[in-house]
Amino acid sequence: MAEKIKVALLTEPDGPHIDIYIDCLAASAGVAEIAVADSSGAIFDRVKTKTAGRLPAPREYRDYQALLREQKPDLVVAAYSADHAPAVIEASLNAGAHVLAEKPACVRASDFERLSKLATAKNRHLMLAFSTRMNPFVRKAHELVKSGALGKLYGASLFFVADQTRLKRPEYHKSWYASKDRAGGGHLIWLGIHYLDLLQHVTGQKVARVGGFAANVGGQPIRVEDSASVVMEMSGGMVATLQSGYYLDRNYQSQIRIWGSEGWINADLVSGEPMQWHLNGKAGVEELPSNPTDVTASYPRFIQAAVDAARGASPAPVTGEECLSTLKAVFGLYAAAETGATQTIS
Repeated sequence: MAEKIKVALLTEPDGPHIDIYIDCLAASAGVAEIAVADSSGAIFDRVKTKTAGRLPAPREYRDYQALLREQKPDLVVAAYSADHAPAVIEASLNAGAHVLAEKPACVRASDFERLSKLATAKNRHLMLAFSTRMNPFVRKAHELVKSGALGKLYGASLFFVADQTRLKRPEYHKSWYASKDRAGGGHLIWLGIHYLDLLQHVTGQKVARVGGFAANVGGQPIRVEDSASVVMEMSGGMVATLQSGYYLDRNYQSQIRIWGSEGWINADLVSGEPMQWHLNGKAGVEELPSNPTDVTASYPRFIQAAVDAARGASPAPVTGEECLSTLKAVFGLYAAAETGATQTIS
């Protein structure tokens, strides 16, 4: 186990969540130094400011391949548009680094499958930033299901919706987020994907078959869906639904409900209401209070977990195979929406 590791932050001018990664890496324990690659150089000053007094001055590169060759980082954090990410991830794995990438990191599942196999061959972690796993409600739900407290799982109903407002901005229309060729999809692959991941993580079951619809219901000039309705049959036999879309004027709405033969779980990850669960044979409903920092702390906790995994101090917060399973469910839904036929996920 390494006490501290070398980290590289690789990104581009419109890289996703870049400020989150800068803040979290600067504050993470176990980081010895950070090297930065950005073809525009736009983030160099931000990294310097955030790491000043905490870490050595960051090494700056315009070419990520030169950084990988010269710095040989232990962990690469890659924040790129979905179409640009695979080449960067492949180069990082070949350079011997573990990789944490902003999702979805591909525009087709086959590209990520190739990367997952490469990571396995290199004995490296490949992690997508499924930060929702670190939410205390999700962790409690995982604990309840894994312990068998809910018995045989019957069904689940989830939704995660965000604001339609962002889709009305001209700068959004021109961004890679609005292009299926560059982003891979819309709300489902950008936000709803977190809930597909947590469904599989909490239940311990993979999506076996998927069907449903994806559409641009708001009518904005974007080339991706702003709404998806997903119906799933899980590998353990339970069935589930997910509503994923941009519907609101502001903020988010969330729901996670899971029913089993011995009880149920109800959680909302954004409202501040407590998580509730009931176990058959016990009187009343049990609760886990919400903490105001639960949502904002998810990324720092996840990135710290990725650093710890790269140090060899703990298991990875998510595996490449788990990430691939979630991506296959997303692209399976897109195929189902296009063809009208339920898709079997292999």
